[in-house]
Parts: sequence; C-alpha cells; structure tokens
Amino acid sequence: MIGRLRGTVDDRGADWLLVDVGGVGFLAHCPTGTIAAAKQGSKITLHTHLAVREDSMTLYGFATSHEQRLFQILTSVSGVGPKVGLALLSVTDADELSYAIASGNAASLARAPGIGQKLASRIVLELREKFTTDAPAAVPGVESEDVIAALMSLGYSQAEASDAVSRADMPPGTELEERVRVALAHFAKARLD
Repeated sequence: MIGRLRGTVDDRGADWLLVDVGGVGFLAHCPTGTIAAAKQGSKITLHTHLAVREDSMTLYGFATSHEQRLFQILTSVSGVGPKVGLALLSVTDADELSYAIASGNAASLARAPGIGQKLASRIVLELREKFTTDAPAAVPGVESEDVIAALMSLGYSQAEASDAVSRADMPPGTELEERVRVALAHFAKARLD
C-alpha cells in the first residue's frame, strides 16, 4: 500500500499529477485544488489512496490527510466511486464538505458534477452520524451559499468567496444584495491593508 508520496511535480493534467520520487514517476489522480496548487518542478507531498481492482491499480493523491480520510469515507458509500469522491472534493474543500454532510445539506453535495440529489441524499443519510456539526470558523453557513455563488459569478474563486463571507460581519436575515456588498467591501479592505 502506498500511503504517501514525497517528490517533485514532473507533469500535471486536468485531474492528475505525475510525481517523480527518486526517478520513478507516480501518476496520482487529485482534486482540482491540489492540482492548482502544484507547480511543475516544485516539491510536493501527497497523502495517497491506492484503489486496487481486478484490471487496474489507481493512485489518488490529496494535499492533506484529512482530505484522504474523507475520500476513503465517501467511497465507502454504495454508489460512490473514486470519480464521485474526487468530484466532491474538487467542488468544495474538505472542511466545508464535512460540515455539509453533518448538517444534512444534500443540496450542497448535489452541486458536484455527476452527483444527483438522490446520491447526495444517500451520502448524507449514510455518513451524517460520522461527522460533527461543529463548523470551523472559516466555513460559511447555508445562508451564505447564495453570496458565495454571487461572488464566484464575479470572478472570485470559491476559496476567496468563502473566506470573504466568513470574515464579513453579516447579521442573519440580511438581504442578498447587502450581504454581497459587505463581502465585496472585505476584498476592498484587504487590498488596502
């Protein structure tokens, strides 16, 4: 079993990284966030999961051990294979995904490509008890999803939008336009600092 790789990024594609470890190239399928952070020629450490089938052995790589464990938990659900697990971890980060499952937010999971409402509901049903609803400070609530979507439509990444929403002081029940304005003000303030 290959549990971790530490080497140099030799090449990268839409859903994979080629990591050179002592002259041997390991092809690891990764979430888009991990691929985006990996620069060709840079050193990288991937926490890995090796999926062995009758006709293939496929390596999956993750930036953190938390992502790796979450992937393994997700793929234990009937109907959730490695591609679906990667799709979920590519659409949202591990903390937000854990919180969405714990809080029963199947709609958040259904945003990932290839995951319908039925499969998202099954994931929540089977895994909800394994997660805590104690959300990290940086994880926005369900009320903030519209603000994040609006910021993403303006060109901000999901991570930037989530960070702005979590740092912006928005009272519950505020209109969407006002919440977007407050989040945008966070970006303006960050540029001045």
